[in-house]
Amino acid sequence: MKNFLVHDEKTIKDICREIGIDNVEELFKQIPQSVRSNGLNLPEGLSEMETQKVIKKLSKENKTDYISFLGGGIYNKFIPACIAQVANRFEFNTAYTPYQPEISQGTLQVMYEFQTMICNLTGMDIANATVYDGGTACAEAILMACRISKKYKVCVLNSLNPEYKKVITTYTNSQDIEVDWVEEIPENTTDYACVLIQTPNYYGEIITPKSVDCLSIICCDPSTLSILQPPSEYGADIVVGDIQTLGIPMNFGGPSAGFMACKEKFMRQLPGRLAGRTVDKDGKQAFCLTIQTREQHIKREKATSNICSNQALVALCSTLYLSVLGEKGFKQAGYLSAKQAHLLADKLKESGIKVLNKNFFNEFTIETDNSEEFLSKLKANNILGGIKLDDKRILVAATEMNSTEEIEQYIDTIKK
Repeated sequence: MKNFLVHDEKTIKDICREIGIDNVEELFKQIPQSVRSNGLNLPEGLSEMETQKVIKKLSKENKTDYISFLGGGIYNKFIPACIAQVANRFEFNTAYTPYQPEISQGTLQVMYEFQTMICNLTGMDIANATVYDGGTACAEAILMACRISKKYKVCVLNSLNPEYKKVITTYTNSQDIEVDWVEEIPENTTDYACVLIQTPNYYGEIITPKSVDCLSIICCDPSTLSILQPPSEYGADIVVGDIQTLGIPMNFGGPSAGFMACKEKFMRQLPGRLAGRTVDKDGKQAFCLTIQTREQHIKREKATSNICSNQALVALCSTLYLSVLGEKGFKQAGYLSAKQAHLLADKLKESGIKVLNKNFFNEFTIETDNSEEFLSKLKANNILGGIKLDDKRILVAATEMNSTEEIEQYIDTIKK
């Protein structure tokens, strides 16, 4: 470890003399003094016991007792305790980002099982494991559609998650891809590489996409597929989304992971890692990276993406979540989310609040006289009532974590 020790004064002087400067400060002389730090101004060090007392005191300033009805892409879902216990084992933690083709059989099997579960949920032929997040998945799907079709104009429904829209704008701008942001899908779509639709959309509305004359990309929350029909049943060519609702904590907004699934004929244009199952020379089950799309594995010009890192540790949590809940438990969680959201919406209607959605799963938009006052009143009573969309509209979500008592408290508060 000697190479990592701080240099002593003699070594520093020798280095400075060798490179022709008088002192280390000369290395930074081109940086204006106005933007340089004058020191960290740190207090005297504390013992471990003293530090614990200070940290505990600071932690009491955090308000953690809010009842949350927030959504917009990150949701408060029930996560069985056993998931963290397994995912935090050192065997997984030490190899959670498998760049190498020779990664462990355990990690490869988790990737394979994750892909299988995503295919089961979406009804698609093949899935990857994984990309960064839902926004990245949308952008990568657009690039994928352009590679397949050799067209560089795409159509995206404007009701997509705003964060996803920003990612798409960044990706497509650098690739010279024209994006038409539309309120409704046009009748003629032959000039487009693809049409991208989110359902349920950012405002909670369930959309049934019509057939198009180009590739169809569906963005969805996989937890909604516990009840809603899979995208394969309404003609999806590529399905993308974020897996935060599959056993991933909110964590102040991240990290999460995105998934991509598609028809088998598009398999070689699918970015990310694809694990496959085979049999070794002894006839035993074995797993391997079947398709590798990054430039460090294949010729650069054949790479489909160079920044779609595999979020394998996050995918592990989702795989465990789906395994622990099983099909019955997964459907029950989805049913409870939808039930509580519709209960809240009905009670809001009874209270004179306008609900703007016709069909929704567990998230909906309401219209109020003043959204700021509406949310402030709820927050003063320890309720995070939703996301402000504008001066009148609020996006409200409920999950299985919101009890009937909490919903009653929400309604009682707005009536005061």
